[in-house]
Amino acid sequence: WTGPPRRGHDRQMARIPLIQADAFTPVAFGGNPAAVALFDELPDDGLLQQIALEMNLSETAYPTKRGDGDWDLRWFTPGAEVNMCGHATLATAFVLADQGLIDGRVTFHTKSGPLTCEVTDAGVVMDFPSSPVSADPLPDGLVEALSDALGAVVIDVGVGFDVVAQLQSADAVRSLTPDQARVAGIDTRAVIVTASGDIDGGPADFVSRVFAPRVGIAEDPVTGSAHTILAPWWAERLGVTDFAAHQVSARGGRLGVRLLGDRVELSGQAVITMVGELVL
Repeated sequence: WTGPPRRGHDRQMARIPLIQADAFTPVAFGGNPAAVALFDELPDDGLLQQIALEMNLSETAYPTKRGDGDWDLRWFTPGAEVNMCGHATLATAFVLADQGLIDGRVTFHTKSGPLTCEVTDAGVVMDFPSSPVSADPLPDGLVEALSDALGAVVIDVGVGFDVVAQLQSADAVRSLTPDQARVAGIDTRAVIVTASGDIDGGPADFVSRVFAPRVGIAEDPVTGSAHTILAPWWAERLGVTDFAAHQVSARGGRLGVRLLGDRVELSGQAVITMVGELVL
């Protein structure tokens, strides 16, 4: 920049490393992108939310190093902080390893408890809590509201920290064009739509799509946290605990999913697509 000083350049500004990575994909521009901002100390929550809105990705992640060698980790969508996020956790572990800030294994302390990740040549393996749906009766009218919002026949429903709506086929999941206003009217963070099998010739035990307009995400490309619900959901229905999963959004992504008692192991690959700085 060789022109006149830009407004605000008469003050000293912080430059914060900011790296974007695509998660649950081996190639750039697939999977789910997440931004990772490397603050030494986090600013106030209002600024964290502004940065996430500026990035306008499903999640922006904020890892900070702890005195005990572990890391704290928070995640923000463009509209709100969330308690759990899989793809941005994978992206964060991959970025920290790429930057030489971890030696391949890291424990993140989050609002969902400790999450352990291991970065290998084959990808990132993450240990998350399992999140089975509630055994309580479904809220009145929920099945009908989901069918109306999705424009599809819902054959089974579960309620956890997100709502699960099972459809008759993978094709039905792929062809959805939901009414986003009606989806936003359902009292949940997100609606996970799923069916068994796949139809694209690739190996998958089940497919999914995730819609979360209430937190500013019309459709999330690949959602790790949803699979902590889908793992026990499909284990009960398919009688197995080890899955190949395919989230069939426009970008698409594939995950390894393994139910281990009250934990879920998620695995996938990542690619760094942008490296820059926040100027604050």
